Amino acid sequence: MPKPARFANRDPAPEAASAPRCWRLAGPGVRLRVRLTPKSSRDAIEGVALAPDGPYLKARVRALPADGEANAALARLIATWLGVPKASVAIGAGGKSRLKLVEIAGEPSQIGALIEARLADAGKRPTPAP
Repeated sequence: MPKPARFANRDPAPEAASAPRCWRLAGPGVRLRVRLTPKSSRDAIEGVALAPDGPYLKARVRALPADGEANAALARLIATWLGVPKASVAIGAGGKSRLKLVEIAGEPSQIGALIEARLADAGKRPTPAP
């Protein structure tokens, strides 16, 4: 039996909606939510995790959290991970916190597509926060 006309234009099931993103468009670029773990055994992006206040990208760096070394290492890691110039990546907020807003300058739609592609290539799905 066909659906009544009043239901014909509705979107498909809610599960077809995209997963929450750890980034958002912001002016001339993108803001990326990152949880940084300094003093790690390696530099790595470990995927996306979900927290009560929203999703974030998990990152580890070997640098110590002193004199901005870990923040600089995070900026280099993000730039390398996305293949963008290091000068286009900066810590926007959270300089002394584990949760940071990283600002990536450039064409927002292209940077967003880069982030999504890198996460999809690695098969990184959102995981619950510890």
